[in-house]
Formats: sequence, structure tokens, C-alpha cells
Amino acid sequence: MEWLSALTGAIDALVGPVFLALQWVLLAYVLVLQFASVGLCWFAFRALRRYRDRRRFNLLPLSHGEFNLPISLLVPAYNEAAGIVASVRSMLQIDYPRYEIVVINDGSKDGTLQELIRHFGLQVFPEAIDQPLPCAEIRAIYRSRRYPNLRVVDKANGGKSDALNAGINCTRHGLVCVVDADSILRRDALSRVVKPFVDDSRVIASGATIAIANGCRISGGQLERIDLGRGFLARMQVLEYIRAFLIGRLGWTLPNTVLIISGAFGLFGRRVIIESGGYRTNTIGEDMELIVRLHERYRLRGAPYRIASVPEPLCWTEAPESLSVLRSQRTRWQRGLAESLMLHRRLLLHPRSGQLGWIAMPFFVAFELLGPVIELFGYVALLVGAVLGWVQWTGFLAMLLLALSLGFMISALALLLEALASGLYPRPRQIAVLAAMALAENLGYRQMVSLWRLQGLWRWMRGKQQVWGTMTRTAALGEAAGPPAPAP
Repeated sequence: MEWLSALTGAIDALVGPVFLALQWVLLAYVLVLQFASVGLCWFAFRALRRYRDRRRFNLLPLSHGEFNLPISLLVPAYNEAAGIVASVRSMLQIDYPRYEIVVINDGSKDGTLQELIRHFGLQVFPEAIDQPLPCAEIRAIYRSRRYPNLRVVDKANGGKSDALNAGINCTRHGLVCVVDADSILRRDALSRVVKPFVDDSRVIASGATIAIANGCRISGGQLERIDLGRGFLARMQVLEYIRAFLIGRLGWTLPNTVLIISGAFGLFGRRVIIESGGYRTNTIGEDMELIVRLHERYRLRGAPYRIASVPEPLCWTEAPESLSVLRSQRTRWQRGLAESLMLHRRLLLHPRSGQLGWIAMPFFVAFELLGPVIELFGYVALLVGAVLGWVQWTGFLAMLLLALSLGFMISALALLLEALASGLYPRPRQIAVLAAMALAENLGYRQMVSLWRLQGLWRWMRGKQQVWGTMTRTAALGEAAGPPAPAP
């Protein structure tokens, strides 16, 4: 048996240094990620302070009367009969002088169009439209007899991107605001999100913080009480959204490197979208792809522009409360990320891409695109090495505790930013629940989401078609009863 012990010793001598080097590489990866996250927190704090200072010293009201920029609200809807009426009622109550609502019924099969006709008194209105963007057949355009700023476009099914292109073709105003059909807007949402356009003529797009509606009380299309959801998944997503929008969005605002504006609520210049070719219909993450394409178009041409982010929650949306729908959402997001980065990969380290191509793009590739691969590989490799004796258990546990503690610190900083930005959850019980979620997410939830993201990356590599999944409504958006205020 001497040969066996000799072979074992040779393997240990060969593999031991490899695992030691692997530990140092993973440690460096974790530290770089956390230091970068702390840097984003600092940029987010500066952007928040600048926003608060401007709002404090702005002597003009948010609504400038007839001098405000007119906006077209685009609401793509596919099988949204359960919540479309409440959403439209919410939008009809927005406090803004000049805006229109264009609902695009994308070939729904559940009676979405019939619900809109019944509640808002729609009738067919012959209308000649220009079509600068290709889209599926537009069957009819409806106008409301009671609300002159409400129109509904009925078209053949073509997907969300195609519906948005059809809506852009039918709009009348120079700014278009994209809103999901399952969203509820604050009364002052348009006044807030249009502010960057008013302050800076270079702004071509503006987004805002999206909040979770699960657990909130909404009636007649308006938010009455803010609270956390009752289920574990809903509460976990509240923490994720806070961290994503106040660090992952706001932190990239100052260097003008925001790579995504949520498809649930975003304001764009109509001419900018048309000149860029509209929304791509062959991608799953149309919201991020459009933003990255705008960056590429303006950066490489050397044209001045800015993409802004408002640190206030202006839009409330329902989050999935089942594992199947959440899994479909996260695999779709990861695939959309991969598509967007690869379609515009020439931005990466391009001489004219500036901070976008030399800082933001490498960060998203290393920590967002490849993050689940490296994270899951690190867990498995270190665990196997510890079991076989190639990694000391003390080193494995120290590495794990370091990653968990740093992750909790970033979540705590995100909660602090939320308290400074809006303070949606001021009660001690709510703060305690979110702090508990920040600890609990590292005990299985984070690893599960990383596995789903890895599946989305694998599906993208294989070119497999993405399934969107069916969103099961939980009445988070409230009842449709009650007439909205008269439209302007």
C-alpha cells in the first residue's frame, strides 16, 4: 500500500496549493465586490443629498401649469383583466396638467379589452396614425366618452416590445412614460419623474424607485396604507428592491452610467426612442437593452446626454409570491442582462465609452453576469475542499462568515438610504422585519436565486426560448370600484 499513500501524498501536494490559491482568488473577488458596493453606496448618498438640496431650494412648485412638458402614458396590457381597471383609475387621478393615457391591448384573451370598454365607456374612433416603428396589426383605436385623455389601442399579439412600439406610434406628446399594467402611480409621479427633463436639457430618460405593493392597502386606484407583505417571498423582495434601486440604480447616476430603467415605470423622449429604432422585439429584457443602446448611440457619437434616476418611490407594483413565478422572473432577468451586455459588447473598454465602458460594464460582467457562476462554484469548491481536507474548516467558515457579514452590511446601508430618501417603513416592527430578511436571505434564499440566475444564463447560452410564466394576482392592487376624479 506504499504506492497508494505515495499517490495520495502527490495529489495532496498538487491540489493543496491549487485550493489555497482558489481561496485567495475568491477572497479577492468578495472584497472587490463589497468595496465596489460601498463605493456605490457613497455615490448614492451624494446623489440623494444633491436631489434633496435641489428640492429644498426649488422655489417653483412641481407643477408649472401650462408650461409643463406634456406626457403620454403607455400601458401595455396582455391578459390583465384582474387589475387593469384599478391601474387606469390610478393614472386618471394623477395630478399633472397635460397628459394622455394610451393602453395597448396586446391581443389579450381574458377579457381585458371588454373590462376597459365596460368601465370607461370606450367607443371606436377612426384615427390616422403615423407608424415610424414597425409593429403588429392595429385592429382598432378606442376613445373614452367620459375621459378625453384616455385611449385604448387594440392590436394583434406581438409581445411587450411590439406593444410599446405600437403605443409610441399612436402617442401625441414628445415625452412617453412606460408603465406596467399592474402598477399603481402616486398622484405626483409625473411631476417628479419629469423634473430632470425640466432641470437639464441633456436628459433623454428618467426613472424612479419602484416599491412593492404586496401588503399595502390600495382602494380606488390610490395607495391608502404602506406596509410589508405577509409572506416570506414578498418581504424578501421588498429588501431586494430597496437595495437594487437605491444602490444599484442611484449609485450609478452621478457618473451617468445607469444601465437600466425599470420597465415598470420610466420616462423617455419619444424622438430619442424612434431615432434609436424603438424597442427590440427579439430580446427578453427590452428595458435594459434600450438603455444600453442609448448609451452606445450617444457615447460613441460624442453627443451630450444624461440618464437620470429619481430616488423617490413613485410606482407600486405587485411582486410574485410563488416560487415558480419568481423563478421565471429571475431567469428572465438574467437572460435579459446577458442579451443586453452581449448585443452592445463593443462598449466594453471602448476608447470613447468613458466610465460606462471602463467601470460600469466590467462591473456588470464580473459581478452581475458571472456572479452566480463564481458564487456557486466557490461554495461547492470550498465545501468539497474542506471535506477532503484540502481546505481547513476554519478557513472555510471564516470565508463564509466574511461574505455573509459584508452582505448584511450592504443591506443595512441600503435600509439607511431608504430611511433618508423616503422613510416608507418607519415603524420599529417594519425595520426589524427588514433587518431579519437581510440576515435570512443568506441562509438559502440568496443561493436559490443564484441557481435560478445560473439557469437563465445557461438558457441564454443554449438559445432556449424563455417562458414568462403566469403571474397569479393576489388583489394587491385593490378594488376597481369608485370613479376617479375628472380627467384634465
